[in-house]
Amino acid sequence: MTRGIAILGSTGSIGRNTLDVVDRLGDTFRVTALAAGSNMTLFAAQVEKYRPALVSVSDRRDAEKIRGISRRWRTKVVHGPEGAVEVARADGADIVVSAITGMSGFRPTLEAVRAGRRVALANKESMVVGGAILRREAVRSGAKIIPVDSEHSGVFQCLNKERGRYVRKVILTASGGPFFRTPLKDLPHKTLEEALRHPRWVMGRKVTVDSATLMNKGLELIEARWLFDLEPAKLDVLIHPQSAVHALVELEDGSVLAQLSATDMRIPIQYALTWPSRRDTGLPGLDLARIKRLEFRKVDERRYPLFALAREALRAGGSLPVALNAANEVAVAAFLEKKMLFPDLRAVVAEVMAEHRARPADSIEAITDIDKEARREARRFIPQR
Repeated sequence: MTRGIAILGSTGSIGRNTLDVVDRLGDTFRVTALAAGSNMTLFAAQVEKYRPALVSVSDRRDAEKIRGISRRWRTKVVHGPEGAVEVARADGADIVVSAITGMSGFRPTLEAVRAGRRVALANKESMVVGGAILRREAVRSGAKIIPVDSEHSGVFQCLNKERGRYVRKVILTASGGPFFRTPLKDLPHKTLEEALRHPRWVMGRKVTVDSATLMNKGLELIEARWLFDLEPAKLDVLIHPQSAVHALVELEDGSVLAQLSATDMRIPIQYALTWPSRRDTGLPGLDLARIKRLEFRKVDERRYPLFALAREALRAGGSLPVALNAANEVAVAAFLEKKMLFPDLRAVVAEVMAEHRARPADSIEAITDIDKEARREARRFIPQR
């Protein structure tokens, strides 16, 4: 049976890889709706190739351009935040791939869950800021949330046949990013260009910077807390430079389950689309003999101070993860524009967390208010250079 797919963030790395998977699986899936915020040249090509019934872009001018090329096959074109929500709830979409980067992906993800869709989740920020709400709405609507991040996909696969009460610990792995072997004394002098040279993965600029600071793993710990309904004390991260083992699950009897695969995002993307079935990806298998060794090390919080701040937010819960995520998004955006230096990333987030007034984050309105407040605070701390 052919299943309809809507993709939020179709021009990003996850979106492009999802379409590659769809192409390979032939008539198994059809693209019913697409949303993108940038790279309109690529998006126009995607719209022309897949001819979805509904597409959304960020602003009205881009909408007019896309409307001009898609008029022949009567594609409906919408724009703005409401347009992304419309794509998330699109008729005929059995699966919604949530791959919009940052807080802006939360509301479309929530609406897809409320609509009872299968959500292939690549937008970790949605779970970070509103995990409790997403879990509650999924129970109400019958939606299934399946993680796309390789680490959470690994945990999901390990837990697929295990009961949660038997879990002693869930361990996510991290490559360590581009500065894993950099002497600590040299870290303050690292440039944007160096931070964007990830040793293993080709990703968007924001998540690549988060990998350099290990904030991505901090956010993923918070995400895992809600995805798998685990207490913070049961969650950990290990540095694993080979990036072959994506997750480990330690059980009460001392057994440890691990999920391994090649470093290619099409593997967890395809699993999220085809679950509970598995299909040939056409990709090379994992050659352990070539890798030869698998290393694991504890996270050095002197090297990754932003990871320590994320752990603090994980333990505190409530509104602090929302403030953490907002401050980090503002700081990374400023770093990407070369408005501040690498050490300033930690300084901005720490200042916002120190100033934050903790309160419940139990509704989309409360989360939105907390997010806006934290962003205003973060901008105050951006260095004037």
